[in-house]
Amino acid sequence: VQRETMRFTVLSKDRESCARNGRVDVRGKSFRTPAFMPVGTAATVKGARPEDLKEAGVDVVLCNTYHLHLRPGEETVAGVGGLHSFMGWDGVILTDSGGFQIFSLADLVSVDDEGVSFKSHLDGNKVRLTPEDAVKIQEKLGSDITMVLDQCVEHPASRSNVAKAVERTSRWAKRSIETHKKKGSKTALFGIIQGGVLEELRRISAGAVTEMPFDGFAIGGLSVGEGKELMREVLGFTAPLLPEDKPRYLMGVGAPDDILDAVACGIDMFDCVMPTRNARNATLFTINGPLKLRNAALKNDPSPPDPACGCPLCRTYSSAYIRHLFNAGEMLGPVLATLHNLRFYQDMMRGIRDAVSKGGFMEFRKAFMEQYSRNETG
Repeated sequence: VQRETMRFTVLSKDRESCARNGRVDVRGKSFRTPAFMPVGTAATVKGARPEDLKEAGVDVVLCNTYHLHLRPGEETVAGVGGLHSFMGWDGVILTDSGGFQIFSLADLVSVDDEGVSFKSHLDGNKVRLTPEDAVKIQEKLGSDITMVLDQCVEHPASRSNVAKAVERTSRWAKRSIETHKKKGSKTALFGIIQGGVLEELRRISAGAVTEMPFDGFAIGGLSVGEGKELMREVLGFTAPLLPEDKPRYLMGVGAPDDILDAVACGIDMFDCVMPTRNARNATLFTINGPLKLRNAALKNDPSPPDPACGCPLCRTYSSAYIRHLFNAGEMLGPVLATLHNLRFYQDMMRGIRDAVSKGGFMEFRKAFMEQYSRNETG
């Protein structure tokens, strides 16, 4: 029997879909699901202080193993008391394994059965990463939830390439579990399901990985170019393959409509750079759809960008002012937009959880999308 590092409790289920409400307790901290994790790549969610995250309703953030390993290095982070102390965040931290970042640097990477070799994007030095290394690095970083190293394959890919990645991901998962166990690790560890868009390979991957004593399971290898329809289809046949008593995490997916579809399939956790990246690029998420802040129509608009929102931007400033900040290249613009988008996502997740607890998630989803799609411009 595996030590209990993490407990996942399903609190309620929706009547008409596979959506569920849950609670994750891990290392003395907790968060409610479905949960959206803002991405804090280099131990910071760009443009937001820990107290801003708390005010927005964030309980769990994602940090990136690849970037932190290269700079400042896990020894440095460990030396100042681990990630929580390092970044001043007392909520839950999930670290990804770095697999996706390595995949996205495809031209700088070579993969073999033992691990991956790649050139650092910082200085060009050669770096070697094995599944064992990924576990040990994350352990030193001191995150609460850690991910195994997996092999992500871009779309489209040949069946043989995807099959090879599935087999390798399963072997690496086994090696990760063994390292985790050997070190007597106090962190939770999630396995990752691969398999591209092929149901047969997703079944093989889920069959192999869910047999191992992971604390939760992630669906990887989606949102890599396959398009929304295909992603929904793959999610539809992959989510039911994962155990009901463990959290299910869909990696790197964050458009509001995609989150709603995935929740309906029974997904509990999400992460994506969308809210923060869009904020820096002058786009707000609002209940009426995305709002382009450089839009000339906002030039003399005295109203807040989203009157229904309680974030620092919408409580205090006008649409005209936020537009001016972006046009003048003032750094306050991206900061305020970031705080707004973080709040929008957390409010959406809270709305989802409330709807599931009342058994009316599908109705909520329909009403949300009807309003959100009205003025959709991006």
